[in-house]
Amino acid sequence: MNIQRSATLLATLSILGLAGCSSNPSKQEIGMVTGAVIGGVMGSTLTGGSGAGTVAGAAAGSYVGNRIGRDLSRK
Repeated sequence: MNIQRSATLLATLSILGLAGCSSNPSKQEIGMVTGAVIGGVMGSTLTGGSGAGTVAGAAAGSYVGNRIGRDLSRK
């Protein structure tokens, strides 16, 4: 298996594992983690497996997911 894909998979599983430690996650937290995972995968895919693309995608995805979750919590 490609090393970059292994690193992406490991990061994804780590994020999901840490999210599972929270007792009652809010919609904002769920959105942030989901956005980070989706953004990281998309960033990796769009940049051809670049580590910087994965990190940038995860950062952007977590920001967008956080904002969406916050808006959902307010409704």
